Amino acid sequence: MSASEPSAGPSVLSRVDLSAVAPFIALAALLVLGTTVSPRFMSLDNLTNVLTRSAFIATIGVGGTLVITAGGLDLSVGSMAAFVSGIMILFLNSGLISNPMLLIAFAMLLAIFVGALCGLANGLTTTLGKIEPFIVTLGTMGIFRSLVTWLAQGGSIVIKSPGLRDAYSPVYFGEVFNLPIPIFIILGVALIGAFILYRTAYGRHVMAVGSNEEVARYSGINVVRVRTITYVLQGICVAIAVIVYVPRLGSTTSTTGLLWELQAITAVVIGGTRLRGGVGHIWGTIAGALILEVIGNIMVLSDLVSEYLIGAVQGAIIVIAMLAQRSLSRPR
Repeated sequence: MSASEPSAGPSVLSRVDLSAVAPFIALAALLVLGTTVSPRFMSLDNLTNVLTRSAFIATIGVGGTLVITAGGLDLSVGSMAAFVSGIMILFLNSGLISNPMLLIAFAMLLAIFVGALCGLANGLTTTLGKIEPFIVTLGTMGIFRSLVTWLAQGGSIVIKSPGLRDAYSPVYFGEVFNLPIPIFIILGVALIGAFILYRTAYGRHVMAVGSNEEVARYSGINVVRVRTITYVLQGICVAIAVIVYVPRLGSTTSTTGLLWELQAITAVVIGGTRLRGGVGHIWGTIAGALILEVIGNIMVLSDLVSEYLIGAVQGAIIVIAMLAQRSLSRPR
C-alpha cells in the first residue's frame, strides 16, 4: 500500500455509528457494576424484576422514538397515562359486560382508542395549528392531569371487584415460559416499532421529515400526516403501557405517571436518537429504558447513592447524553 492510499482501519471506524452502539456498551458496564456492588443483583428474580419494571418506560419510549425522530416532542405522556388508566378503570367498574374476560378485553380496546385520540389531539394541534410541540404537549400535560384528578375527585380510582382484579392481574404478574408477560410485550412493541421505522416507506418519511422538513415537503412527503401519525402511535404506546400498569396496583391517581415523560425522553436520548430529529434507534431506546431501571436498581441494592436521588440522577443522565450527542455530531 502506497503512502498516498488511505488505510482501511479509519474508514471502517468512521462508518461505525457510535450513538447506536454506546447504549449497549453502557448497559453492559452497568451490569458489571451491579454485580460488584451487590451479590443479589445478578439473581434471576432481580433481573426479571428489572425487565418487568422497565416495561412502562420502554413501551412509551418506542412511541417517543418515532415522535422525536420526526422532529417532534411529547411532554404529556405521563399525564396521558394517568388519564387513560382512569378511563379504563372506570369502564371496568361500570360492569357493562357480565363476562369478566370480555370486559377486560373491551377495556383494553377502549384504552388504546383513548390513547390514540389523545395522540391525535397532540398531533393535529401541533401540525395544523403550527404550534411548537413543546408548548402543545406542555398544555395537554396539564389538561390530562386535571381531567384524571377531576374523575377521581382528588382521590384515587380503584378496580372495585376483587374477582376482576384477580382475572386481570396475570397481564403484569403472569409468566410465559417462566418469563414475565411484560417482557414479551416490550419485545413485541419494539419489533413493531423497529419494523415501522426501518422497513416501511412511512419510517423513511419519518426520518426525512426529522432531518429536513422543507426538503421532505418539496420531495412530496405529507409532513402533516407523517408527524400526526407519530403522535397517534405515541398515544397507542402509552395505552399499551397503561394496559400493563393497571393490574400492577389496580388503581390510578392524579400522580400516576409522574415524571414518566422525563424518563421516556431520557431513554430515547441515551438510546442514540437525536433530539433534533432525523435519526432514531428503537433498540437503543429499549437499552436506554433498561439503563434507567438498572441504575435505580443498583441505587436500591447499594449504599453508593440514596435511592431518593433517582430523579436527580436521571436528570443528569439526559444532560450528559445531550452533551455526548453534540460532541459526536460535531464535524471533525
